[in-house]
Amino acid sequence: MTMHVDQVDVTTEIVESLVREQFPRWRGETIRRVASTGTVNAIFRIGDSLSARLPLRPTDPAEALAVLEREARASAELARVSRFPVPEPVALGEPGAGYPMPWSVQTWLPGTVASEADPSGSDAFAEDLAAFIAALRAAGTGGRVFSGDNRGGVLTDHDAWMERCFAESEGLLDVPRLRRLWSRLRELPRTGADVMSHGDLIPGNVLVAGGRLSGVLDTGGFGPADPALDLVGAWHLLRTGPREVLRRALACDDLEWERGKAWAFEQAMGLVWYYVESNPAMSVLGRRTLDRIQGSSDRTKRQNG
Repeated sequence: MTMHVDQVDVTTEIVESLVREQFPRWRGETIRRVASTGTVNAIFRIGDSLSARLPLRPTDPAEALAVLEREARASAELARVSRFPVPEPVALGEPGAGYPMPWSVQTWLPGTVASEADPSGSDAFAEDLAAFIAALRAAGTGGRVFSGDNRGGVLTDHDAWMERCFAESEGLLDVPRLRRLWSRLRELPRTGADVMSHGDLIPGNVLVAGGRLSGVLDTGGFGPADPALDLVGAWHLLRTGPREVLRRALACDDLEWERGKAWAFEQAMGLVWYYVESNPAMSVLGRRTLDRIQGSSDRTKRQNG
């Protein structure tokens, strides 16, 4: 079953043809698909050192190229400030061989994604993740501000999406309880100026080795956003103890911490229903994150009550 109703079929044969026709210097490299829970791109290895990323959903080729060029610039910028390995852009491909859109080539990072090598109980991993986030925050926005329509701007801008998520989640989740939680989280005021953020610190985008952070993937969204945005990683990736380690390392006050919880909540609500059949691992991630958020909120209520 495909993840999206309009999903493009990308096969190993198509990628072999694209590489052979457009990048003959890699013609002798073995092409193999990478099993992934990712929802945006099909990923293929090109030999041992490169990977091809092909968007799964059709869009205007010119618009898709502009997005890939922007992502390449963002990935290169993040690579300059990260103390942990990240993929670096190598080339952009064109439509061809039956594939209708441009595509990208990056360096390949070895390692195991956090969805397979669960680091949620590791204080050392939490410290590494905090160090990664701190380095991005310290990079400076160069006067840029958040300008997208995804997570990272104004919480209440997502009310319509959340309403759809609540409607689609009837029968899957305790929607009345989740509505009450969102009604509180959405009103949390914004105080800090934008900082540079990864934007999508979920388990599938984080590499782990020996219980430590060994690399970060999907860096094309690097840009200015709410300082709380990268705190989604605290809820997607960590249990209670390590989560507090990360919070202390980043010196998060109560408001910033709760806003991070709000962004994680917004993301998790969409994962559960949208991928319940097409990508069960992503749906399970959403449920687990919501459970962590609700558990934390319940503990806060008990402490304040």
